[in-house]
Order: sequence, then C-alpha cells, then structure tokens
Amino acid sequence: MAISCLVTRRKISLSISAWFRSLRAAFVLMTTLPVVYPEPVSEQEKRRSVYCYPLVGLTIGGLLWATASLLGSGSLLSASLLLLVWIALTGGIHLDGLADCADAWMAGLGDREKTLKVLKDPLCGAVSVVTLIAVLLVKVSALELLLQQKALAAVIAIPMLARLSPQIMFWHLPYIREGGLGQSLKTHESDRPFFWGVAGFVLVLSFSLLGMQTLWLLLISTVVIACVVKATLHRLDGFTGDVLGAQIELLECALCVIAVLTL
Repeated sequence: MAISCLVTRRKISLSISAWFRSLRAAFVLMTTLPVVYPEPVSEQEKRRSVYCYPLVGLTIGGLLWATASLLGSGSLLSASLLLLVWIALTGGIHLDGLADCADAWMAGLGDREKTLKVLKDPLCGAVSVVTLIAVLLVKVSALELLLQQKALAAVIAIPMLARLSPQIMFWHLPYIREGGLGQSLKTHESDRPFFWGVAGFVLVLSFSLLGMQTLWLLLISTVVIACVVKATLHRLDGFTGDVLGAQIELLECALCVIAVLTL
C-alpha cells in the first residue's frame, strides 16, 4: 500500500513538472519575459504548451493592470504608454503575424501559393503598415476610454480570452508550413481535458471581473474566430503561425472595442 502511494505521488509530481515545463515553453514563445526555456522538453510538452497560452495571457493582463493602475489618468499619453508596455511584453510577435497576413492576403490575389510565398517574405509592404497603424489606433483609443472609465478589469480579461483561440485552430485546421514551429505544437485529443480546465478557469475569472459583459466578449470572439477560420480555409486550406498571430491581434483589438461599447 505504501509503495503504491509512493508511485502515485511520483507520477503526480512528474505530471506537474511536465506541465510546468510546458508553461515555461509557452512563456518563452509568447512573451519577452525573462523565462528560461526548459531543456530538455519532450514533444508532448511542446504540444501541451498551446493549452497554457491563456495562462500566459493572464500574466500579460495582470502586468497591464498593474501598469494601468500606476499610470492612473485616462489621458492619451497614459493609453499610449500602456499600449507600448503591451507590445513590449509580447515582443510584437502577433503584430508581425498580422502584418505578414495583411500583405499576403492583398498581394496573393486569391492564389494560395503566391499568398504563402508573400507570408514568408520578411519585407513589410504598404498594406501591412496601414493595417498595423489602424489596429494600433483603435487599440490606443479603446485603452484611453477604458482608463478614463477606470474599467481596468478589461485589460486582464482581454489577453486571456484572446489566447484561447489558437487551440481551436490546432484542433480543426491542418498546419500547412512544413518544418514550421506549429508542426510540433499540433495538439492531441488526450490533452484536451487540461484545456477545458484552463478555459473554465478563464471564463470563471472573466465573469468575476466583468460580469455579464463577458458574454459580449465571447460573442465577438466567436465571430472573429469564425471569420479568420473561413478566410484561411478559403485561401490556404489550413493555417500558419502568422495566421495565429493575426487572429490573436484581431481578437484583442475587437475585444477592446466591445469592452468600451459595453461599459
């Protein structure tokens, strides 16, 4: 009996340690925070890191909330500084994906292979510049109003909710970039219970922070995700890492707007 208990405790300890390595891998990929990448990390731990993204979003949201509390006033300068912190925390990784997709969708002219070629091009075109300016203007305007209304709970919930979306892509669409990072992140059905646990935690926390306003955020999230999935299926028959980044960025922008409109 004692041996059985020791074995069980050992398995639980190893499982917790494995999930912790997955969480660290998610932080390294999704943020610029000083987190050391776990070595070695198994393929299973890499896959499971996708389910940790909402927890990464919670950390980003918490840091944004702390920054917003320090900034205090709802001036345009405060909103701009808060947005700069937001960008710095992620290293602009999602903005990069959005810029690449904007160029590719316009320059691809409906052709799959041409779109994929432009997605790999590191150069930034006029369409991507305009798209980034538009998204950042909307975000900073929304943040200014949220600061003015002292609705700081929204900046915690928005990054969390936006980072629930990548799992949907991995579940339902093929990753089409051969040799890309996303190939090692393709999720497995056996890991899904953990995602539902994290999703449940995120939703409970969102409702506790925002109340029924969360329903509006979930509604607009569903619409944005459906549009991105339809667009990428129509054009690429799958998705790439850039599409995931663009989806997160568009979700954050849309959720900022809805958070202001439903105050």
